Amino acid sequence: MKYLLFVFISFLFVSTTTMKGKYITKNGKVSFYSDAPLEKIEAKNNQLNAAIDANSGEVYFKVLIKSFLFEKALMQEHFNENYMESDKFPTATYKGKITNLQDIDFAKAGKYSSEVEGKLTIHGVTKDVKTKGTITVLKEGISVYVKFKVQIGDYDIKIPGAVAGKIAEEVEITVDADLKNVVK
Repeated sequence: MKYLLFVFISFLFVSTTTMKGKYITKNGKVSFYSDAPLEKIEAKNNQLNAAIDANSGEVYFKVLIKSFLFEKALMQEHFNENYMESDKFPTATYKGKITNLQDIDFAKAGKYSSEVEGKLTIHGVTKDVKTKGTITVLKEGISVYVKFKVQIGDYDIKIPGAVAGKIAEEVEITVDADLKNVVK
């Protein structure tokens, strides 16, 4: 009987310590960078909502457009009113899946390469986005780092002729977020 109880307790310990969980954050970082000949444009946002399900590999990111902060107030105003139309399109989202989930051990601390594909919605337009990143498994959660580029014309964002040389047609987006495990 003691042996059976020991086996049962051991099984419970092993299964709970290796169980994959769900990871979330409400204060991840997302930034974008545009490098044009006349002007570099950069904005940062520390209010990224993100969730990753380690069991299914599902990934979800959501960011409020008006939460992007610029070095120059006028750039921020033009970004929200003229380009992103933030009142009409208040958020950007990404819904996808980790395609190499079998290569990531969420129960073992370490740095893992990840491949993600899904749908990125910006300015009311949804496009397929496939990219690579890094997931670092930590004691208290995971850290996610991804950098990819998008063509702003693909998302129906118009650049007025008067500033066409100041704004690059390609924007680099960086996501850097620490997510906590909510399922132990």
